[in-house]
Amino acid sequence: MSDIKYTPTPIEPPPSYETTTSIPPKSPVTKGPLQRAPLPLNLPILSSLQGRRVILASASPRRRQLLAQIGFSNLAIIPSTVPEAFSKTLSPFEYVLQTATQKAMTVYSSQINSPDGEPALVIAADTVVVSPRGQILEKPRSEDDHIAMLKGLRDSGSHKVYTAVVVMAPLSSARDPGYALESTVEETTVRFGRDISDDLILSYVKTREGADKAGGYGIQGMGAILVDRIEGSFDNAVGLPLRPTLALIEKVLRDDEDLVDEFAEVEEEE
Repeated sequence: MSDIKYTPTPIEPPPSYETTTSIPPKSPVTKGPLQRAPLPLNLPILSSLQGRRVILASASPRRRQLLAQIGFSNLAIIPSTVPEAFSKTLSPFEYVLQTATQKAMTVYSSQINSPDGEPALVIAADTVVVSPRGQILEKPRSEDDHIAMLKGLRDSGSHKVYTAVVVMAPLSSARDPGYALESTVEETTVRFGRDISDDLILSYVKTREGADKAGGYGIQGMGAILVDRIEGSFDNAVGLPLRPTLALIEKVLRDDEDLVDEFAEVEEEE
């Protein structure tokens, strides 16, 4: 009897190296009893935003999924259309922070007088992968570039993942500039396994999972097979550190409350 080799039929075409936007995977159809979803977080800051317009200034399905985990399931997705043209000679910290700030301010400015209503909150983020030599790694330009990128990360030991998060909210008072803005940059160290073979790297590249990702791999997917360990936040390496993001949301909304109270006190004194 001859051996029969099974070749799976692709459901949809893989990402192109020329494509800059992510293609979210289709949800598998499952059968059996439905599992009850966990109850949402019962936090005053999240309750205060229910029914209000919250914008994610990113097309990343990973960021959308992470925010949904803490209760932001009805986000308006409005990515920035301004090219990311900051110089790679900036430090990774400065580069990622300036890029995220530009995204937030561009989307906020475009939506402040929107017929859909003023946004209660705008969340923007940017993530970069940085080699041990401090080089900011782009998305791979070709299959050969992809293979070389992953081999370089394997051979050089650990590398860094930086994510900047910027949160903006309009102020209720007339205080200039009319909005509150808070930001943070988080760092995660990722180490690839030194025993990763060239064959495994090639096999991963052929899946095209990492073709549209900076650094050439997705730690939340099949790319996890390349990773030996991480130091720091896992969700930061995915693209959005949840706990710092929630802290920023609390801070910008508290800034508004504090300014309103301060303004009311001044009026009473007058």
